[in-house]
Amino acid sequence: MQPVDYTTLLAACAELRQEWLPARLEQVYQRDRFTISLLLRTLKRKGWLDISWHPQAARMCIGDPPPRTPDTFTFSDQLRHQLNGLALVAIASVSPWERVLDLQFAKRPGDSPLWHLYVEVMSKYSNVVLTGKDNLIVTPAHQVSSQQSSVRPIQTGQPYELPPTLTDPIPRLNEPQDQWQRRVSLIPGSLKRQLLKSYRGLSSALVIKMVQAAGLDPECTTDSLTDGEWNCLFECWCEWLKALETSNFQPHFTETGYSVIAWNNTPVETSVKTVQELLNRYYTAELNQNEFKQLRHQIIQKLNNILGKLRQKADGFIERLKQSDEADNYRAQADLLMASLHEWQPGMKTITLSDFETGEPVKIPLDPEKNAVQNAQAYYKRHQKLKRARIAVEPLLAEVKAEIDYLEQVEAAIAQIEAYQSPEDLQTLAEIRDELTQQGYFNKTDYQNRSTTETEFYRYQTPSGFELLVGRNNRQNDLLTSKVAGDYDLWFHTQEIPGSHVLLRLNAGVVPDETDLQFVANLTAFYSRARQSEQVPVIYTKPKHVYKPKGAKPGMVIYKHETVIWGNPQQSPVIRE
Repeated sequence: MQPVDYTTLLAACAELRQEWLPARLEQVYQRDRFTISLLLRTLKRKGWLDISWHPQAARMCIGDPPPRTPDTFTFSDQLRHQLNGLALVAIASVSPWERVLDLQFAKRPGDSPLWHLYVEVMSKYSNVVLTGKDNLIVTPAHQVSSQQSSVRPIQTGQPYELPPTLTDPIPRLNEPQDQWQRRVSLIPGSLKRQLLKSYRGLSSALVIKMVQAAGLDPECTTDSLTDGEWNCLFECWCEWLKALETSNFQPHFTETGYSVIAWNNTPVETSVKTVQELLNRYYTAELNQNEFKQLRHQIIQKLNNILGKLRQKADGFIERLKQSDEADNYRAQADLLMASLHEWQPGMKTITLSDFETGEPVKIPLDPEKNAVQNAQAYYKRHQKLKRARIAVEPLLAEVKAEIDYLEQVEAAIAQIEAYQSPEDLQTLAEIRDELTQQGYFNKTDYQNRSTTETEFYRYQTPSGFELLVGRNNRQNDLLTSKVAGDYDLWFHTQEIPGSHVLLRLNAGVVPDETDLQFVANLTAFYSRARQSEQVPVIYTKPKHVYKPKGAKPGMVIYKHETVIWGNPQQSPVIRE
C-alpha cells in the first residue's frame, strides 16, 4: 500500500484550504480505531473530512459519509465535546517539509484559535492530538508512554511537543545542479536510495516515478549515469519542486498506486477530479481489500476447523451404526444357544450349531467360565445394547449431517467471492460472519459489522430478457426465497449440492423456453460447490413448493414437485465474461 508522502499531503491540504476553509464543525464520528470523520459545512457545501492515523494508510481527505451505527469510541467523544459547533479556521503546517498539520478551531473566522488538532501523518508513528490554546494535550488518538518512547511521550495533560526535527537537507528550487548532483552522488549507490538519503520530503513512490520519468532505472548506480542522464533527472527534480511551489497537482491512478504529479507535463487520463477523491478511493479500496482477505481467511479457517471435527464426529456415529447392524446376529446366536443347550459341554470356547433357516453351520464364540444359558444371556444383552445405541445415535447423526450441510452451504457462498472486486464483496463476507456469530460459531466480541448497507443480489438477464437473481449468502438466499419470490417465478437450486438460491422472475402466463432454462441451470451450477464440474443436476420448482423447516438454519430449505435439468457451469455467462 502506497503511504501518503509530503507531496500528496501538500496537494490534499492545498485543495482543503481552497474549498473547505472556513467551515463549521457540525459532527464528529469515529469510523474505527484508526479513523475519525469531521462533518464540515461551508457556505457552498458540506462533507466529511476523514483523518486517519492507520499505520499503513494515514491520511486526511474528504471521504464518504459514515455508517448509521452508534459511535462508542472515547476519542471521538472528547473531540465532539470540545469542538462541536466551532469553526475550522486554518490548516497550517507546523514546520517546513514536515508531515504534521495543525487544524485550528475558533468560535468564528478571524478569532484566535481555542483548540488545535495536530494531525501527524508519519506511517506507523501517525497520531492525532487535541490540545487547548495553552498547548497542553487534552486527548490523543494514541497515547505514548515514557516506556514506549523516551524521546517524545504523548500523554494527556502533558505539553504537546513537535516530532524531532529532520536533519536531512531541504530540497530547494534555486539549488544549482552541480551542488545537487554532488550531494546525491557523494557516496556511490543505487539512485533511489541516494535520493532518499540525501533530502527530506521524498518517498519511495515519488522517487521511483521521478527516476522513471527521466528514463532511468531506480536501482541503477549513481556512478554509472552520464551527464545527459543527470540533466534529465535534474529537470524532473525541478519539475517536482515547481509543482509544490505553484500547487500544480494532477491527481491520477497509476499501475502501482497513484500520483499527484504529471511528470514531463504529460497529460494524464484520469477518472478522478480531485486529490480528495483520489485518496478516498485508493485507501478505501486498499483497506477494504486487506480486510476482505483477513476476514475471508478467518472464516475459512474457522469453517475448516469446525467441519473437520463434525466430519470426524459423523464418522464415529456411522461406525457405531455399523456395529449395531450386528445386533440381529447376536440375537440369532443367543436363540441358537438356547435351543441347543444339550449340546453344550463345560469348558467349551466355541460351539458350532446349524442355522434355523439355512441349516448352515454357525460357529459361536463362548466364554468358558459361563454355562450355555449365561452365554446366551450375554448375547441377548449385547443385542439390546446395540439396538439402544442405534436409537440414540441415529438422531445424533442426522443432527451432525444437517450441521455439515449448513456449513458446506456457507462454504459454497464464500467460494463465490474469491477476490475483492467491490465493497459489496466485503459486505457479503461481513454478513456471513454475522450469520455465523448468530449461530454461535464465533464469539460476539470477536467481530462487529459496523456497516448497515444492504448488499445487492447478483443480477443477470436470460437470452429472452427475463431477470435473474442470485443470492450471495444465506441471508440473501432466505430473503430471495421467502420475501422476493412471486407466485409466477421459478426457484432453482443444485440438487443435493450446496449452492445459491436462484430466482427467475416471470410474469403471469409467461413460460420460459429451453434456452432460458438452460441459461439459468448453467448459472445455478456455477454458483454452487460443483462449479468445477462439467455437468451438475439442477432442480427448479415454484416458490410455493419451497419450505423452510421450523428451526432450520439460514439458507436451509426443503422442496417438492421439482423438475431436474442438467447445468453446465463452464457455459455460464460468468465464465464467458
